[in-house]
Amino acid sequence: MKAAVLEKLGSPLSVRREIKVPPLMRGQVLVELAYSGVCHSQLMEARGKRGKDPYLPHLLGHEGTGRVVDVGDGVTKVAAGDWVILGWIKGSGINAAGATYHHHDGDINAGAVTTFNDRAIISENRIVKLPPGIPLDVGVLFGCAIPTGAGIVTNTLKPHAGSTVAIFGLGGIGLSALMALQLFSCKKIIAVDVSASKLALAKEFGAHLTINALDADLLEKIKAHSQGGVDYSIEAAGRTSTIELAFASLNSGGTCVFASHPPFGERISLDPFELISGKKIFGTWGGACDPDRDTLRFAGLYLAGKLPLQKLLTKRYTLDEINLALDDLEALRVNRPLIAVNPSLASEYVVA
Repeated sequence: MKAAVLEKLGSPLSVRREIKVPPLMRGQVLVELAYSGVCHSQLMEARGKRGKDPYLPHLLGHEGTGRVVDVGDGVTKVAAGDWVILGWIKGSGINAAGATYHHHDGDINAGAVTTFNDRAIISENRIVKLPPGIPLDVGVLFGCAIPTGAGIVTNTLKPHAGSTVAIFGLGGIGLSALMALQLFSCKKIIAVDVSASKLALAKEFGAHLTINALDADLLEKIKAHSQGGVDYSIEAAGRTSTIELAFASLNSGGTCVFASHPPFGERISLDPFELISGKKIFGTWGGACDPDRDTLRFAGLYLAGKLPLQKLLTKRYTLDEINLALDDLEALRVNRPLIAVNPSLASEYVVA
């Protein structure tokens, strides 16, 4: 197989060919990849901002689509020929071990799911069937961006009618959350980012007010437009400073949820008095999603025209361009990079 390998933290990924795929073990599924997404989590890992990494060299990527080639013992969830979505959130099925691939330069490690490779051994519980009607490229977003972003809104916050909400960070997760907020009767939705193009897209997705994150009066403007503070804030920018800002933007009874991964070792600072006064803050693990349940639910919303997910996929790359995709994501030039891992396979898929 061909794969992008993380060999050294802070260095570009190496695209290697002629990697040997080992035999399948119990609970493992061999998938031929069509598309992969690129998430902030992979960027942080590749840049060495997650601390020490004892598994180098290893593969990356945790959201993708493809077709099942073969299954190991015990697998009942999918069969050879099935079109599937790969994601990092655990669902039903066997929780199988990651694979060790073989190359003439040495072994290459992998976790339960990887997608920066044209073939991958995946744990059964990281796979769901691609719902009918969902394009292969859009299906990638169901592996991470949609369950996390839309899950925050539909599974965790469930904002009450007439509520005010602020979203900090308009990447794949933040924009997915914004789309999901349109399913609720919010009085005011405020979107915050440094990118003018992302703020414009937020307006298109239903934000009532957009504010550049570099605005010196950002917090004052949010409070002015929400009668002293918002009821809910969602932080998806990946910075400790924006987590603190999202918390500060709340009213005295408000709730802040963050889905970001600030660099390893950084800490947030909060005023304890605000906590005992009624403000709440917590992190989310994949939007509290159950992939087997929520993939079908979000697919239904997409097919009904309520989640315009295709607008998140602003630029496509080949697997050989993986480092450019990471650079563009880091520089905020794209919403969600899409890697066309195997274009010929993608051409075989027909939307049902």
